[in-house]
Amino acid sequence: MSDAHGIQRLLEIMAALRDPQTGCPWDVEQSFATIAPYTIEEAYEVADAIDRGDMGDLKDELGDLLLQVVFHARMAQEQGAFAFADVVDAICDKMTRRHPHVFAGASVEDAEQQTKAWEEHKRAERAARGESDTSALAGISRGLPEWQRAVKLQHKAAKVGFDWPAPAPVLEKLHEEIEEVRAEFAAVAADPDDAAAHDRLEDEIGDILFVCANLARHAKVDFGAALRRANHKFERRFRAMEALAAADGGLAGQSLEAQDRYWVRAKQAEQGGSQ
Repeated sequence: MSDAHGIQRLLEIMAALRDPQTGCPWDVEQSFATIAPYTIEEAYEVADAIDRGDMGDLKDELGDLLLQVVFHARMAQEQGAFAFADVVDAICDKMTRRHPHVFAGASVEDAEQQTKAWEEHKRAERAARGESDTSALAGISRGLPEWQRAVKLQHKAAKVGFDWPAPAPVLEKLHEEIEEVRAEFAAVAADPDDAAAHDRLEDEIGDILFVCANLARHAKVDFGAALRRANHKFERRFRAMEALAAADGGLAGQSLEAQDRYWVRAKQAEQGGSQ
């Protein structure tokens, strides 16, 4: 099956699913807002398949992600806004416009110079659209996961020199923020009904997370990938705990100290993994 035929088949399937008379009731009642969370979820599942190196799963997840694009385009077409072909044309035009060194005879020395040129193209495009925001932070989507926005905000600020020179002062800032969280925990403990104290605690925990994102950036570590690895590690070890505790009636009802002993055993049982 050719690529064009495959895409056309998918577009026809989506049109059938959205048909008000003969389509799927669930698909028909969806909107941009209700589908958006699925779009985000599918992108993360693509990343998970890549992390696991599972090419078969990656093929399936990329198909699921493509379906999300087709779904949104179909809803837009029904409103007379644009169609899937317009989406394709728009990204083709954008990619050729932003890569003049490939399609228009320009040249760049390396990937770093290309990244700078890419940002300049984006800035020019925003100006052409009449966007008046001239901040160094302009252009960062508010629809991103907040950890990703944090990294992008820091990266943009760093481009104008607002950045720590090395990881050491970031670590110092992290210790400072942890102490501030300790103080706010104490304030909440002293008066659990103090709403202002809870707000301050939330604010300080946010500061810790923001600094952690900055630390990952300085370490050239992908914050999302690092968090996924931590999640995978926790899940792997917790499931091992459950298996170890099954002979003793399971984890539920056991003391934290007893559960922690299973955790230690699960860690020790891992071969070649980080401890």
